[in-house]
Amino acid sequence: MSRVHPLKISVAGIRGVVGDYLTPNLACAFAQAFGTYVGPGPVVVARDTRASGEMLVHAVACGLLASGCEVIKLGIVPTPTAQIYVADIRAAGGIAVTASHNPPEYNALKLFNSEGLFFNRYERAELIDLYHQSEFRQALNEDMRRVVLDAETAPERHFARILKQIDVEKIRRRRFRVALDAVNGAGSRMSVRFLRDILGCELHAIHADPSQPFPREPEPLPESLGELSGLVLRARADAGFAQDPDGDRLAVAGETGRVLDNDDVLALAVDCVLRKQKGPVVVNLTTTSAVEDIAARHGCPVYRAPVGEANVVERMRAVRAVIGGEGGNGGIIFPAVHLCRDSYTGMALILERMAETGETLNTLAAALPRYWRRSGKCPFEHGKLGLLMQALEAALPGARIDRTDGLKLMLPEGWIHVRASNTEPLLRISAEAKSREEADRLYALAASLC
Repeated sequence: MSRVHPLKISVAGIRGVVGDYLTPNLACAFAQAFGTYVGPGPVVVARDTRASGEMLVHAVACGLLASGCEVIKLGIVPTPTAQIYVADIRAAGGIAVTASHNPPEYNALKLFNSEGLFFNRYERAELIDLYHQSEFRQALNEDMRRVVLDAETAPERHFARILKQIDVEKIRRRRFRVALDAVNGAGSRMSVRFLRDILGCELHAIHADPSQPFPREPEPLPESLGELSGLVLRARADAGFAQDPDGDRLAVAGETGRVLDNDDVLALAVDCVLRKQKGPVVVNLTTTSAVEDIAARHGCPVYRAPVGEANVVERMRAVRAVIGGEGGNGGIIFPAVHLCRDSYTGMALILERMAETGETLNTLAAALPRYWRRSGKCPFEHGKLGLLMQALEAALPGARIDRTDGLKLMLPEGWIHVRASNTEPLLRISAEAKSREEADRLYALAASLC
């Protein structure tokens, strides 16, 4: 079988359209390569609610067993829950079968090392090289390990880590009214339990049935969360939360139903943490400059990393960051819980802050530094990206330049960041400035060159 497939292999894992490019045979081969790489210990396997998930889990389990690994199936659980489970039991590694925020026809294998972290660039390079060489371990009959099912303890492990970091009784005493849109994803049942039973909220939930398809665009962006906004108003909720299908991304709506910009969600989480614990902050290159402003108020440094959870986590470990994440996708990473994007930690931090101050979500958001942001995407021809970057540099000759992830051009009045997507064959464009007019101008300049 040919090993050349138009899959997207990146910091985010291995993903593609199921049936066209991501097939059971390919998933089995990647899993066997993974098992060969991590060795014959236990490997944790989890998935989201996509129709193709069960099929691909079977294929992944087959490949892992063929390499001599024990397989621990968690069933449908959020990606951060699976990562914490891997770390807690000291597994050899883990695989989450999920395409996260991508459309339902996509699926993916997210790969975790023994610490429950995404593979770094060195681990990925070694694994992909092993896959292409096809030199997999072939387990003999006496080497065959078992398949273990554990559909119960993973959420408990996740909840326990969060509860060590927050004052849960303070949240429970407030009896917040909370609206939830779980997109019928991996976190559907777990999110209901977390908000209603663990944090004591009066919960009003929609799209929390994992047997049903995604009811909206999987990525929880303000423009796709109209139902959540309406639910917040009808329920007179104090807050609204929305997740993506694997539960690592978080969107937040205030009490008037207005959905916060995802960058503001991360900025708010950064402020929540730095008020209690001083230390470095790490965000990706596309995240709002408001994070620098907030960190400066607390006397803390900010470091930037290329886009992608693995890149941010690698830098967070290097500088011993106390909080970090990716603003554009509402990805909050709080190392005290685990070095992964985690919507549950984000919900808990925000509710705790509201409980402590008595302030509404809109009041907290209004106190954040104000920037205007524009983002979008466009297709691009392979081989043309370099020319586009050169043209953009020429258009802004006085800008400071950062080429660590695509091209970021920084001016006194704002910045532009242009890069190839980690998950789709697209070019992503982001711009930010202190005025709407300047953000629009910078964005239009970049878009006109596509």
